Parts: sequence; structure tokens; C-alpha cells
Amino acid sequence: MKFMKLGGRPDTFFSPSESARSVYTEVTTDLQILVGNCLYHLHKFPLLSKCLLLQALCAEPGSGGDGEVIELAGFPGGAEAFEACAKFCYGITITVSARNLVPLRCAAAHLGMSEAADRGNLAAKLDSFLASCLLRRWKDALAVLQSTRHGAPLCEELGLTSRCVDAVAVLIASPANAMPAKSTSASPWWAHDVAELGVDMFWRIMVAVKSTGAVHEKTVGDALKAYARRWLPNVAKDAEQPFDDAGAIAAADDSVKQVTTRHRLLLEKIVSLLPVDKDAVSCAFLLKLLKAANILSASAASKAELVRRVAWQLEEASVGDLLIPSVSCVSDMLYDVDAVAAILDEFALRHAAATAQHPAAGSPDDDSPVRSGGHRRSRSDESVGFDGARRSSSAAPVSQYALARVGRLVDAFLIEVSKDPNLPVDKLLAIAEAVPDSARPEHDGLYKVVDSYLKAHPEMSKSARKRLCRVLNCRKLSEKACSHAAQNELLPLRVVVQVLFFEHARAAALSGGPVASDSDLPSNIKALLSSKSAGSEDDDADRVDEQRLRALASGASPGDDWSVEGLRRAASKIATLRMKMEEDEDDDEEFVRKAGLSRSASLRFRAFCALPTANPKRMLSKLWPLARSITADRH
Repeated sequence: MKFMKLGGRPDTFFSPSESARSVYTEVTTDLQILVGNCLYHLHKFPLLSKCLLLQALCAEPGSGGDGEVIELAGFPGGAEAFEACAKFCYGITITVSARNLVPLRCAAAHLGMSEAADRGNLAAKLDSFLASCLLRRWKDALAVLQSTRHGAPLCEELGLTSRCVDAVAVLIASPANAMPAKSTSASPWWAHDVAELGVDMFWRIMVAVKSTGAVHEKTVGDALKAYARRWLPNVAKDAEQPFDDAGAIAAADDSVKQVTTRHRLLLEKIVSLLPVDKDAVSCAFLLKLLKAANILSASAASKAELVRRVAWQLEEASVGDLLIPSVSCVSDMLYDVDAVAAILDEFALRHAAATAQHPAAGSPDDDSPVRSGGHRRSRSDESVGFDGARRSSSAAPVSQYALARVGRLVDAFLIEVSKDPNLPVDKLLAIAEAVPDSARPEHDGLYKVVDSYLKAHPEMSKSARKRLCRVLNCRKLSEKACSHAAQNELLPLRVVVQVLFFEHARAAALSGGPVASDSDLPSNIKALLSSKSAGSEDDDADRVDEQRLRALASGASPGDDWSVEGLRRAASKIATLRMKMEEDEDDDEEFVRKAGLSRSASLRFRAFCALPTANPKRMLSKLWPLARSITADRH
């Protein structure tokens, strides 16, 4: 650390008492100055020749004469800084370094020790030493900047703070001049030192650094991450300390409020400094800031900016990053799913804007929720156009790989939050439907979400189960998922029938035979399959619909015997009927007729789902003509 010596005389100051200081000379002292709790007995001649303030005070009637004491209340730097200025006036040697330059400079300014009082005065010498030496060295410049926090208003008035900030920014932009030590971490070499500054100083330095344009934005992002790691601890732990009495609790509450306010300001400053480049900060870091913003009740503008930035690079996130704890007092949910829904809305807008600017980069199906007619496609074209134009500077093509990653991410997130018993089905559907259709090449993950939610909410009504299952596209289920769904007792029968039909169509395509299409189905099955989103909510209509589905799933007509005696006889015949199916495939028509007349509703349907999958096309192809023939015979 550099230092400067001023004056050449030995130190002759002494303390005649505990609260007094004087200088040893043969001339009697004629000036008494009170600084703080210390009374100085000095001489007018050396001090008044260099201090304009003392000249003015002594010129006033009744001040400084006849033993009167001049009190310098609120003196910057205190008695120590005043004594150093007094020694300079006497020509006594003083040492100036980065640690005491700021209080000395403020004291010199307060006393008026400028060139107007005397040439080569203290203020001019300190300014010269600061500019020529201290502000050109990294450690010294930071030490001077740190010391400006004491007496900040006067430092701002003198320009000390702004000079130090600009000098530090120049040293960061020109690391060869700063001669820093090599950093072994991912953060830049200067991030650790700058992280020790207060939030206001840090913010001003980062603004100055960004304005130079000489520092890469990824480096700025790493510095922001280091600063946030240094000053954003877990606030929730600080608020859960045990106390013995009400007074201590009240004092702790005030302390927590102060800490929370300080952290909120820090967070909002960091958000305002986020670089523009997409890869400057990671998505995980942004989501950590969003979690902190929820805990600290940050401003709506800061939260909106974080949501927009997360949506900009959502494909980089992980499930743990999206699990934002809920801090709402009106909801018992474990996680803040509304924040994730807002992120997905922004992602849909990003996808739409990028697709509009880069049509070739969009999905080949062009069936994303924003562009077609699904649940999340109800936003007006004008709104999408406005938001897309607002983000035109940051819109980039969304690759199919990124879309698929987002689809898997959202499904994995929904699997976790679906276990929450307090999660409403509407919020789960809103998140599930906010993802573009092209982001889900298959619906196995979405099926796991539905299955997990049904297990965690066994009290769901039929209508709610049907509404939940409408997000599934049975055509996109894998063979393993279809096998599980066919035996899932929690699913509505309508969904199981669809799964069986599409599984049959896939097996037929793999075997090279004719593939069944919707036009090949009987009219009653086709009507049921096509009414995915239609249908009455009336209980009687649902009951009739379910009976028709059970009959069709079992291969029998709706008019078959459903008596209690018939249901009881079914249990003893299931094993025999299965063995007969394996031994005599040529008599399938007679087998199906008996099964339809004797099996109970649930047992018949589960036995149908458990049929061997070696040749499903052959089995189903005999069930549909059977239904036609039975209907024709009865008419």
C-alpha cells in the first residue's frame, strides 16, 4: 500500500490531561478548539494562515479571544483528523495512505485548507496523491472507496466517491494496469473484492463497468452471481429464532424487517444489472433470484423481469429450480405454481414471436397452443403481436430440441407438484396446456402426471377426472404406457377404450395388416371416441354413457344381461373362459357372447384389458363385427 509523508518536524503534541491536547513550544497558546470530547490548546498564527474557517470564526466578536473556546461540532473524521490537519499547519510530519486519506480530505475541506488560503495547502496535496498514485492501484483504490462510506454526503460533494468509482471501473476494464492475482474460481478476478462493497457502491461500479463496453457480459453475470452469493443468505432461517420474552420478539421482528428491506433493495439492484445477453447468467441463478424475490416481497417489476428472463432460457432449467416454495397466506399449496404458469405464458409468447420472425425455425406441425385452438390459444392476435414486438430484440428461434426439453421439464415438474393434495386441478391443467403441442412428441410424462394426481386426489368427481384426462393424447402414448393405462382403475372408461383402440391400430401397422381408422369403427364407438370434449355433465347422462362404454369394451351390446345373478355367475367362469379363449380361437364369436352375458361390469372390462397382446388386431376385429351383427339381429 502506497503512502505519502508531509512535513519534516518531529511530533511535539502531548496530553496535559485525559481530555486535552497541546503542542510543546516556548510560545504560550492563544487558541482553544473543542473537537468532540477533546480540547486543543494551540496557536492562532500557524492555524489561521492555512484554515479559512478558523479565520472567519476568530474574526467574529467574542470568538477565539480572551480564553473563549471554539467548538467544531460534527467535525468530519473526528479529533484524529483534526489533529492531523493541525500538525500539517505546524509542519509536523504526517503519513497519508489509502486508509486515512478520505477523512483527512474531508477535514481539510471543512477547515477551508485550500489554495485560496495558502499555496501548497493540504487539500491540493491530498488530491494530487489520490490521482497520481492511489487511484491507479487496485487495492488502494478499493480501500479509498470503502472509506468514503463514512461521511458519504461530503464525499459526494467533493467528488471523491465518483472519482473512486470511475477509477475502479477503469481498472476492471483494463486488468493489465491493476495487476490482479489470478482467480481459481469461475468468477472474475475482481468479483471477490467488489463483493465486499455495499450495494450502492457495487451498483455504481457495475453501471460504470457496463458503460465502458470493454467487459464481456458473461463476466458481468459471474460478478453478479458472486455478489448475490455473498449477500443473499436464507432469510427464512433468520426469521425463525427462539426468544424468551415479548420484548425480545418485538426487537427481533424489527431486526428482521431491516434485514428484509436491505436484502430486497439488494435483489432489485441485482435484477436491474442483469446483462442483456441470453447466456450471461444461468437459468438456475435467475430462478434462485425469483425464489428470493418471493420471500422478500420484491417489486412487481423485478419479478416480471425475472419471469421474462427465465422464459427466455427455460430449456436450461431443472425440476428443482422450478420448485419455488409458496409464501402465500391465502393458499396451502406447497409450491408457487402461479409463478411457473407465468413463466410458461412468457415462453409461449417467446415461441410465438420467434416463430413469426423465423418461420423455418418453428415446429413443422405448427400446432403450438398460441397458434392453434387449444386451451392456451385463446389470447388475441393483437396481444400476441404486441408482446412479440416488445420482445423482438431478444426473440430467437426456438429449436425443436429446446421445445422437447421444455416439455419434459414441465411434465417432470407436474409430477412433483401433483402430489400436493391442495393443488387445484385447474392450476395443473393450466400449466399442462401452456406447453406447445410440438414440445411433447409423446405423452408418457403427461400420463404419469395424470396418474399421480388421481392417486393423490382419490375424492375427485367423475367430471373432474374426465376434464383432467382430456389433456392426454392417446395416440402419443408408448406401448408401456398403454399397457399400464389399460389396467389403471383410476382412469375413466372412455380413456381406456381410446387407449385400446389406438394400441390395436399401432399393432396392426407394425404387423403390416390394414390399419383401423375412425371410419372403420361402428357408429356408436365412433361417436363416443369423437366426443372427447363434448357431453353433458348431468349425472344420468354420465351413468348411461358409462354403461355403453362398459358394454362396448366387453364386446357385447348394451342390451345384454346385467342382472345380479348374472354378475354372481361371472366370477366362477372367468378362468374357464380365459382358458377356452387360448385353446379355441376359432370359436371367438361364441366366447364373446357368453362373456358378455355372464361377466360383471368391472370383471369383464378388466379381463378384456388383460387379453394377450400377441395379436390384438385379430381379437378386436372380431369384437366390432360382433356388435354390428347383434344389433342387426335385434332389429
